[in-house]
Amino acid sequence: MQSVLVVGGTRFIGRATVAEFREHGYDVTLCNRGHHPNPFGGDDAVELVEADRREDEQLRAAAEAVEPDVVVDLVAYHPRDVRVATDIFADSEAYVFVSSGAAYAADEIPKREGETPLKSCSESEAVDDSHETYGKRKAEGDRAVFAAADEGVRAMSVRPTIVYGPHDYTERLDYWLARVDSHGAVVVPGDGGSLHQLAYVEDVASALRVVAERGTAGEAYNVGDRDAQPLGDLLDLLAAACETDVRQAYASERELSPDLEPDDFPLYRDRPHLLATEKLHALGWEATPHREALEPTVREHRESDRDGSDRGPRRDVEADILDRLR
Repeated sequence: MQSVLVVGGTRFIGRATVAEFREHGYDVTLCNRGHHPNPFGGDDAVELVEADRREDEQLRAAAEAVEPDVVVDLVAYHPRDVRVATDIFADSEAYVFVSSGAAYAADEIPKREGETPLKSCSESEAVDDSHETYGKRKAEGDRAVFAAADEGVRAMSVRPTIVYGPHDYTERLDYWLARVDSHGAVVVPGDGGSLHQLAYVEDVASALRVVAERGTAGEAYNVGDRDAQPLGDLLDLLAAACETDVRQAYASERELSPDLEPDDFPLYRDRPHLLATEKLHALGWEATPHREALEPTVREHRESDRDGSDRGPRRDVEADILDRLR
C-alpha cells in the first residue's frame, strides 16, 4: 500500500482529497497544525501528524516520521513554502502542489498550461498575505515546482478554478443556494451571461490523485468543470437540484443600487474565466456532470448553517432592487 501525506487536509478540498486517496487504497496521513478538528476520527481514523509547515524543522520531522510515497500540498501559499517542501520531500515518488487558475496573467479564453503567461511576483509580493497577491504567489509557487523538477524532483502543479461542493467554507455558492432554495426571485447582475468556470471538489481531489500517479514532472494541470455554465444557467441547475423554481431578475449596473457593483455578487465576472482541461483529460481524468455534483452539494448545504450572507448583497437590498424591476 502506498502512503500519502496530505499537508492540510481537514477542510473542504482537503477532506475530499483524503477520501479520494483512501478510496483508492492509499494509507493517508494528515499534516497540519491541529487548529481544525480532524473530520476523520472514530474507529477508522486518519493519522494526524501535527506540524506547522512554515517551521522547516517541524515539516522535516513530519517527513521523517511518515516517509510518504506521495505528498499533496494543499496549504502552500507562499513560494518559499514550495521551495522548502520540494527540498524536504525530494525523495518522494510525487509532490503535487495545489496552485490556482488565478496564477494566470492573461485573460485568454481559455487559459492553457504552458501557453498562457503566469503572473509575475516580486520579492515583497512573495511574502505578502493579501488577497491581491494570491495569484502572484501561486504563480511563483508553480515556478518553484518547475525548478525542483529540473533538479530531478517529481514535482507537479494542479491549478483549479473556483471550487464548489460539500463543506465549502468560502460560501460563494452558498450565497446562491440560499437564495434559490428560500426565495422565489433573485437578482442576477447583468444578463445572466457571466461565465466563471467552476470545479467540483471531488473532481479536484481525483485530479490530485491522477496527477500524482500519472503526471509528468515539471508540468501543470488545469482543473475545471467540463461544461462551463453561465451564471443564469447555473442558477437554473441549482433550482433543479433544490427541486424548486426561481425567477431571475436581471439587473444592469444602472439598475443596481448606487452602492452596488455587479462584481459585488459572488461568481460574477465581466470577462469569462475558462481553463482548458484537455491536458488533464489525457491522463484519464473525468469531470462529474453538474446534476450529479449538485445533489450532495445541496444536501450538505441544507445540513449546514452556511448561507453566504456576507458574500453578496443583503436580502433587503436585493428585495428593493426586485421591487424596482417589477
